[in-house]
Amino acid sequence: MSTLAIIMVSSSALLLNKGVEKEPLIVKNEKDCVFMTTFGEQSSDGYAKYKIKENIQPVVNDGLAWLASAQLENGGYGAGSHNRQGEMNPHAVNADPATTSMAAMAILRSGSTLKTGEYKEELNKAVDFLLNQVESVSKDDVFITSEKGTQIQSKLGNNIDAVLTAQFFSNLLKEQLDGKTKKRVQKGLDICVDKIQQATDKDGKMKGAGWAGVLQSGLATSALESAESVGATLDEVVIRSQKNYLKNNYDEESKSVKTTDGAGIILYSVSNSARGSAKDARKAKELITKAKKEGKLKKDDKVTVANLQNIGISESEAIAYTSSYNVYNASKQTAQQNDVMSGFGNNGGEEFLSFLQTGESMIVNDDSDWMTWYDNISGRLMKIQNEDGSWNGHHCITSPVFCTATSLLILSIENDIENLKQTGED
Repeated sequence: MSTLAIIMVSSSALLLNKGVEKEPLIVKNEKDCVFMTTFGEQSSDGYAKYKIKENIQPVVNDGLAWLASAQLENGGYGAGSHNRQGEMNPHAVNADPATTSMAAMAILRSGSTLKTGEYKEELNKAVDFLLNQVESVSKDDVFITSEKGTQIQSKLGNNIDAVLTAQFFSNLLKEQLDGKTKKRVQKGLDICVDKIQQATDKDGKMKGAGWAGVLQSGLATSALESAESVGATLDEVVIRSQKNYLKNNYDEESKSVKTTDGAGIILYSVSNSARGSAKDARKAKELITKAKKEGKLKKDDKVTVANLQNIGISESEAIAYTSSYNVYNASKQTAQQNDVMSGFGNNGGEEFLSFLQTGESMIVNDDSDWMTWYDNISGRLMKIQNEDGSWNGHHCITSPVFCTATSLLILSIENDIENLKQTGED
């Protein structure tokens, strides 16, 4: 794993104090969620100083220890019911596939595998839970779980369990698995991919959208791209319609953001516009770079429809690639603006996910700007971690299990750079 410039900060910087700026948990309703997110009380400016190399691992270790203690007897993890958002006890809720997948991905990204690592036992139990869950459904079942009304489903969408489970199975298939386990995981991934594609409407939007359904659609596109990178067969019509839907949430001409499916929140829409356009934006950039090296374009030539056509790309593809490139760059910049990011320290799991989507989209695009994103977000996460090692939301997705898993995925993202870049390759 490479050592990044972003962790090279002065040894005289302030040491982490996890007791700073703690606030009591206040669960907000949907109306209050919009207010808190749009007019948040805190900015991310200045938090990079907390991201000190020697303090990152202890923060991750505390989070992993708490996450391991939150696992249920059946191997699963739960976020709890939408109707009981104030429930912070991870053992007082039922397991659900979406939350279990997030927790398992956090453990996997943090360095444990099915065979090695401090949390291999917890990871194996989570895998067994998810495989048993997926294998128990029939082809006619719309969902992969009978658990209904979870925080994750209510906020992100009814099909989020299949989406996040597919993402985890794809990640797991990049590890060294024994023959039997690999076969089961591949079959489970195919089932989830089928559910996701069946649940995508003609406009590219996932059916059964929750309060912030654009996040479900963005995560679905991520999951399908990851599945394709490990050999899954996709319906190209579905994946293209999904990307167009996400891309169209940002108008590149007017610079306006469509937030209809994002609960009125700019962050939710732009982070997923960036994610949905990342792979094609990278393709556009690589085509132009290659053409310059071959002498077909001048050194200062940009990604434009005309330039792409000049190097042999069809007009329709040139238009699509250029649009993705422009939407990606505008969206990622908007997603990191202070007024969009503000309130992160007092927001819910949707914000944690949005920041994760923004960062992963940059790495998929092979965009070095992800380092700036990581510098600020990791600093923020380090400062708002609870004393017991967990993180929780203050509205909507309040679940400490879900928020802790997402935070760990952000903090340990450096471990997954090669896998994420692979997702962005043709």
